[in-house]
Amino acid sequence: MMLFGYALCLFLLGTLVAGLLGVFRGRVAPAWMLGLQIFGTTGTAILLLLAELQQEPALRDVALVCALLAAITMVAYVQRIWARPAGAEDET
Repeated sequence: MMLFGYALCLFLLGTLVAGLLGVFRGRVAPAWMLGLQIFGTTGTAILLLLAELQQEPALRDVALVCALLAAITMVAYVQRIWARPAGAEDET
């Protein structure tokens, strides 16, 4: 079972590298942001899997923080990029 768990970690790490290649190949900001969101979710999955395999409860806490930061980052990005009505201007 341990071997399968570590093999799954390596597979997830491979998908993380593939996501990194997608971020570098993307030409627009939404592609970059989705790539970073994939990093957050995959990193959380890897940390949770390692927490179970190594019996380290602290890794669960780190995974929770990573998941929360990924969600907050996506919400902040969407609020910043969200289309404004025509004629609306920023008040600065």
